[in-house]
Amino acid sequence: MAGKPHALCIPYPAQGHVNPMLKLAKLLHHKGFCITFVNTHFNHRRLIKSHGIQALSALPDFRFASIPDGLPPSEADATQDVPSLCLSIPNTCLEPLCELIREVNSSNSPPVNCLVVDGVMTFALKAAEAFRLPAVALWTSSACGLLTCMLFQRLVDLGITPSKEEDGYLERVMDWVPGVKDGLRLRDFPSFVRTTDPDDIMLNYMLREMEAIKGAKAILLNTFDALEEEVIGALEEMLPPPLYTVGPLNLSLDRLPDSSVKAIGSSLWKEEDECIRWLDDKEPASVLYVNFGSITVATIEQLTEFAWGLADSGSPFLWVIRPDIVFGESAMLPEEFHVATRERSMVSSWIPQERVLRHAAIGGFLTHSGWNSTLESISSGVPVICWPFFADQQTNCRFSCREWGVGVEIDSEVKRGEVEAVVREVMNGEKGKRMKEKAVEWKKKAVAAAATASDVNLDRVINEVM
Repeated sequence: MAGKPHALCIPYPAQGHVNPMLKLAKLLHHKGFCITFVNTHFNHRRLIKSHGIQALSALPDFRFASIPDGLPPSEADATQDVPSLCLSIPNTCLEPLCELIREVNSSNSPPVNCLVVDGVMTFALKAAEAFRLPAVALWTSSACGLLTCMLFQRLVDLGITPSKEEDGYLERVMDWVPGVKDGLRLRDFPSFVRTTDPDDIMLNYMLREMEAIKGAKAILLNTFDALEEEVIGALEEMLPPPLYTVGPLNLSLDRLPDSSVKAIGSSLWKEEDECIRWLDDKEPASVLYVNFGSITVATIEQLTEFAWGLADSGSPFLWVIRPDIVFGESAMLPEEFHVATRERSMVSSWIPQERVLRHAAIGGFLTHSGWNSTLESISSGVPVICWPFFADQQTNCRFSCREWGVGVEIDSEVKRGEVEAVVREVMNGEKGKRMKEKAVEWKKKAVAAAATASDVNLDRVINEVM
């Protein structure tokens, strides 16, 4: 290992951030880097629980480490409260991270020579500065997500957020958004703008992070040029650091030869893979996959409406229901629903999503529109039904439906009749057929990008910055 470059990678402590950061770390390892991957103590324990300590310590030059997040200890197998994390991280994590760097530098491994920082973990840029190391930021969401977050300050300056919550205020169109021809409604911006409180934790956290990210030596985007070309161009005009599109990271990782590091999993829940065998018996493009991600919470009433909409649609479906999807309650669905759908449904608590989306039996994806799910569906040529919940999901939903032609949105107030109608249309209707054709077109472009421009861009950022 002597003489090898050594990257320290720090994701935000949530599943949707750990996934792309670990993919990037694996790609850097393939290109000759030693890796120290830094989770919080809480998520490190969850990773060990879901994969085993042996799987995380098999390679001497790919090490997992952890630092405290400052929250009270918990044994829960669930995503921690996001606002609490955003309050705690900037005040807690810097010194433990610096201590970890000192520990690594005094060990037998090569010294750390660069940091890869999550785009919303910019406290780590201060550690890079203290050790005089270059730091690049990985923005784990879409380019359109970054663009809209960068515009939060303008919304504040214009007095649009914090909002007055007047009738129809979410439908107000911002026709000045660069890179977006028809502008965006306020409801298309990340959900943090929907506050009436000037001291709102998430709004203020994002305002600070968007200013601080400008101090990175480069910003890596998990997207590809053809998908978000105009938005990327607008960002290049707005941001001092150079931008490098390096996605889709999942497709770039697929191109690597099988190896021990490629096999390391990032799921914080133990995955159930019985669903793959269940899908093997289904007709091509016949199954709707349903998963609202790692953070979305719903009410029992919303889940029940989804359940009967799915039942009434007639389509076979694979539904992932996390144990913690209903806040403070068990996610129990009516027994009558299970009886009615037993012959054409499967319900799991967590599954290997990328394998599922690539399965020939999948014909559509009912999703929360998180960026990993959106990009993985595009990479697999699967159209989406969007039910956005939080953060950038509203923005990804808008672009999926309006710009990329691969999606249709379900109203936040879930009604079984609408669920039934939309599922029927996407799985068997003319609109669904057009969405599928568009998704397949994007898949071809995504595969081409991973094999050419994105790989070249990763080499560039390594040689020019890291």
